[in-house]
Amino acid sequence: MKPIADVTPNTWEFLRDPMIAPTGFREYDARWKYPEGINLPGVTALGLGLGTQIHRRGVEPRIAVGNDYRDYSVAIKNALILGLVQAGVHVQDIGPALSPMAYFAQFHLDAPAVAMVTASHNPNGWTGVKMGFERPLTHGPDEMAELRDIVLNDEGEARDGGKWERVDGVMEAYLDDLVGDFRMTRKLKVVCATGNGTASAFAPEVLRRIGVEVVPSHNRLDYTFPHYNPNPEAMEMLHDMAASVKESGADLALGFDGDGDRCGVVDDEGEEIFADIMGVIMARDLSALHPGATFVADVKSTGLFASDPVLQENGAKADYWKTGHSHMKRRVHELGALAGFEKSGHYFLAEPIGRGYDCGMRVAVEICKLMDRNPDKSMSDLRRALPKVWNTPTLSPFCPDEEKYETLQRIVDRIVPMKGQGSLGGQKIVDVVTVNGARVMLENGGWGLVRASSNTPNLVVVCESPASAEELRAIFDDLDAIIRVEDNVGAYDQTF
Repeated sequence: MKPIADVTPNTWEFLRDPMIAPTGFREYDARWKYPEGINLPGVTALGLGLGTQIHRRGVEPRIAVGNDYRDYSVAIKNALILGLVQAGVHVQDIGPALSPMAYFAQFHLDAPAVAMVTASHNPNGWTGVKMGFERPLTHGPDEMAELRDIVLNDEGEARDGGKWERVDGVMEAYLDDLVGDFRMTRKLKVVCATGNGTASAFAPEVLRRIGVEVVPSHNRLDYTFPHYNPNPEAMEMLHDMAASVKESGADLALGFDGDGDRCGVVDDEGEEIFADIMGVIMARDLSALHPGATFVADVKSTGLFASDPVLQENGAKADYWKTGHSHMKRRVHELGALAGFEKSGHYFLAEPIGRGYDCGMRVAVEICKLMDRNPDKSMSDLRRALPKVWNTPTLSPFCPDEEKYETLQRIVDRIVPMKGQGSLGGQKIVDVVTVNGARVMLENGGWGLVRASSNTPNLVVVCESPASAEELRAIFDDLDAIIRVEDNVGAYDQTF
């Protein structure tokens, strides 16, 4: 039956009929509040739709399916599996997993498709599915729109031949693949911060296997997230990591989000290194090993990928692209880039380093390798060696899901005519890049960005100044004033 768009918990129909809020079909993930945005029959309808999409695309109907460590994720996964089996798909259930472990399972099991039940870095109360059938890629806007139409228009087709199979051993194979034969040659003491999330079962083990001394930080699995929501882009987690570094005398801290596809870094001085800046440090190291490499950065990222003199000397090429793990994976794949870096902490390490998908555990190993190749340097040394810039964390003011794209368009329409005549923070606007929202480029190399969040009811704001913290604040204040013309834009999720 056609899913009901209004989800009404605690009703007879809620236990019987599929209910799905259409806004949960986002640019590259499916993500809802549960049970306010989707019910279990709705998740089954999603599985039937995904299975139907697999058949329509001519993909072999076999899929690796996993779930993150939340108390309701197994119920969501089982409801999804029911729909997939109804669609005639062979489900290979790998059990509790990280998102990158599910991506790895596609290669390990030679599975054509993947579906990972996870709310990613969203707080408890959210659920969703990351999926794909062209490894190492995941669904982009075209695939998500097709899936949405199949599900919401009740076009799912039941077929014979579906089955469920439990597959053991993937976690062990994934850990072995991450570690390989690498062992540290220098002593390295690392705070391992997992926020009690799924990565707690993986990250400490990976680091110990490569010879790192691990300082545990909230590594006990606990799906209530008693300390903070595991999100290494949030200052709450980064500040906690910094405190652990200072208390333990560690060489750095590595932090992981709820489904383990992102990695955050704090250096030996307790300085939070935003992921785009860490990306430049890694790109410097990797471009020395692979001269002429191309690196993709998302539009929220620092301008240093294009302007850093060391990257230029190594012949590195920079490409700025749309924010979002699916967009970035595709761009890295299309360009044959060595790596992609996203300010949110997604890193996409391609051959010969990784397989092109985002894996926080792989990033952690590669950062340790970087430190091993620089035995006489601390992480703060590597940070200070970069040209100095001042930048904000990712700031997310509330904006309703149903209104955020129209709101963003009105903001962009006000900003575009400012090119060549307007200013932010006293700096003339020299260009407005609209590939993903509006990235406002300033004459001294500073910039400010506003875009719509793909995953939550928010806009996203990021700013950078090459001059000073005071100019950074002025750039933000001027951009925020343009945004505040919109009455439906609410408070920011954090400050700087």
